[in-house]
Amino acid sequence: MADPRPEPPLRHRTARPASEGAAFSPLYRQIKELLVQSLERGEWKPGELIPSEIDLASRFQVSQGTVRKAVDELAAEHLLLRRQGKGTFVATHHEARVRYRFLRLAADEEGEGGRAESSILECRRLRAPAEVARALELRAGETVVMIRRQLSMNHRPTVIDDIWLPGSVFRGLTLELLTANKAPLYGLFETEFGVSMVRADEKLRAVAAPAEIAGLLGVESGTPLLQVDRLSYTYGDRPVEIRRGLYLTDHYHYRNSLN
Repeated sequence: MADPRPEPPLRHRTARPASEGAAFSPLYRQIKELLVQSLERGEWKPGELIPSEIDLASRFQVSQGTVRKAVDELAAEHLLLRRQGKGTFVATHHEARVRYRFLRLAADEEGEGGRAESSILECRRLRAPAEVARALELRAGETVVMIRRQLSMNHRPTVIDDIWLPGSVFRGLTLELLTANKAPLYGLFETEFGVSMVRADEKLRAVAAPAEIAGLLGVESGTPLLQVDRLSYTYGDRPVEIRRGLYLTDHYHYRNSLN
């Protein structure tokens, strides 16, 4: 299985001319790929301003319109953020518009959402269970970091998350660091470990609350919960997080927009 450690930096390449054949992707998609490679290498850090479209067009020897189309797609995918009159920035989970992009929980009644409060219940290092190792593309027996977190809405426990991370990538991640952290969890991963979560796949199902989880949520054992299994990826489609969330949905629901 693949080693989860960061890959060596990729060499800069210029875009392929469109005349090289129909087998190649459209030119703007090639520029988009090159921009993602630059983000993956850390050429532009989260929160930093990227070069202007004119400068990027000169760099890749393409038209400004081609660059704009590539940047538009990256902005739509929340990898970049446009700010009127200021330019285009690398998305960061410290940014308000990005912070809750992966949290799809919404209050049933408008105005009842409140602020999400996070509490770390557990953090330990252990050998990866087989299912976790497969999903994170780790070798059997590699170390993972396991985190249990409680998320409260309006001061009421609402979500219990069990999170699994590759130990080699998240060296130094401890309960003390997590407890002292005041930023969003993905913001901490970004700042302290250089890992940006850029997309995720999720599966949802209804389950009955196990006794331990019911106790943490303050409900009876067997209470209906929504189970959300997430596999999150960083640049290069590299899986770096498994998360199983158990959601109490008596006053909240899971919301998503389909385009």
